[in-house]
Amino acid sequence: MTINLSPADLPKEGSHFDLPIALAVLGAMGIVDAETLSGYVVVGELGLDGRIGPSPGVLLAAMHAAETGRGLVCPEVQGPEAAWAGNVEVVAAPGLLPLLNHFKGSRLLPPAPMGEVEARNHGPDLAQVKGQETAKRALEIAAAGGHNLLMVGPPGAGKSLMAACMPGILPELTPAEALEVSMVQSVAGELSGGRLIRTRPFRSPHHSASMAALTGGGLRVRPGEVSMAHLGILFLDELPEFQRAVLDSLRQPLETGNVTVARANAHVTYPARVQLVAAMNPCRCGHLGDAALACSRAPKCAADYQAKVSGPMLDRIDLHVDVPAVSAADLTLPPPAEGSAEVRARVEAARQVQTARYGPGGPRTNAEVDGELLEQHCTPDEPGRKLLAQASEAMRLSARGYTRILRVARTIADLAGSDAVGRIHIAEALSYRRQAPRN
Repeated sequence: MTINLSPADLPKEGSHFDLPIALAVLGAMGIVDAETLSGYVVVGELGLDGRIGPSPGVLLAAMHAAETGRGLVCPEVQGPEAAWAGNVEVVAAPGLLPLLNHFKGSRLLPPAPMGEVEARNHGPDLAQVKGQETAKRALEIAAAGGHNLLMVGPPGAGKSLMAACMPGILPELTPAEALEVSMVQSVAGELSGGRLIRTRPFRSPHHSASMAALTGGGLRVRPGEVSMAHLGILFLDELPEFQRAVLDSLRQPLETGNVTVARANAHVTYPARVQLVAAMNPCRCGHLGDAALACSRAPKCAADYQAKVSGPMLDRIDLHVDVPAVSAADLTLPPPAEGSAEVRARVEAARQVQTARYGPGGPRTNAEVDGELLEQHCTPDEPGRKLLAQASEAMRLSARGYTRILRVARTIADLAGSDAVGRIHIAEALSYRRQAPRN
C-alpha cells in the first residue's frame, strides 16, 4: 500500500498525520464514504490499540476548517479546545472504532462541549512594594501604552517583584486576543483541557536560555518564549547575563511584532507582539552607588557589565528607570493605600482611549503606532516640540528613540486625560530615556 502526502517536496513530520492517513486508507477501501471525509480537516495521533491521542495545533486546525467551510475531526480530549473556533462542526472521537460508527450513522458522537475560560491570575499586588514611587509610575506608563521597560538597581530593590505585579495592572484579554494567545499555546501543545486563556501571558526564561528557546526553532520547529508571551509580558531578569547573540535576536521581533524561524526547506512565522520588561544590576557586584559595598573596580566594572547589552537593543526599550535600594525606613512604613486594582483602573481607561482613537483593525496600543498615525496623534504642541528638539540634540537620540519618546508622551497624556501632547508630557517621557554615552 503506497501513501502519498502531497506535495511531496514539503517536509512532513509529526504524529498528527496518523488519523488522516488511517481514514484515507479506510475511505479507499470503501469502509467509509470518501466523499464524506473530503468535507473534514482531520488531526490526531493514532495508537496501536485504535485510540486517538492529542496533537498540538488543534485550535489552529479548527480555525482553518471554519475559514474553509469544513468540519474538524480531532481527539476527544481536544474537542473543547476546537469548539472555541466557533462556526465549525467538531467531531471529537476517543478512538477509531467510535469514529467509524459515527460516519456510518450507527452511533453518533455527541457535540464537543465548549472549553472553560481560565480564571484570571493577578499575581502579586502592587501594594506589597514599599517605596519605589518612580518605578511604580514607570510601570503604570508601560502598562498603559504597551511600552518596553528596563529597571536598573541593586539586588533586593524589588525589581523582580514589580515585574511580577505587571499582569495584575494590565487589562484582561479581549475575546479576539484570547483566541490569538490560545492558538500559540495550542501550537506549542500547552493548551490543557481546552481552557481559553484570558490572562495575559507572563514568561520569564532563565538567562541560560538558548536562541532557539527564546525566539523559536529546534528539531521540530516550535514557538519560542517571545511567541509564548504574545500579547503579554516577556520578563528578562539579569539582562546582561543573557548571551549577547540571544538578546540581539530579539531586536527584530520587538520591532515588527513577529518572528520568522528560517530553515533550509521552510520558513515558519510566529506572532511575537510582546511587552519586554527587563531588570539588571548596575554592575556585577550590584552595589555601584554604595561606597561601602561597591567593589574596588568601580566604576569600570559597571561600564564593562552594562556593555554586555548592545546599544541597538537598549534603543528599543522605551522606559529606563533607576530602582534605588530600599531603606529600613521604607520597610517600616505601612502598606501603600493604592494597589494593583487602582492602577489597573487607570490603565484600562487609557487603553480604552487608545482603542477608540485607532479604531478596529488599527494599533492596539500607543507602542505600535507608526507612520501617519504617529504624526496625527503624537505630535506635541509648539513648546513640547521645542523641548524635544533641544533634548534630541543634547541626548543624541536616534530616529527610533525620537519616535519612542513621542509614543511614551502620548501614553502619559492619555493617563492625564489630555487630548494634546504637551511640554510636560514630553518632559516626563524624556526623563525615562537612557542617554547615549559620550566618547
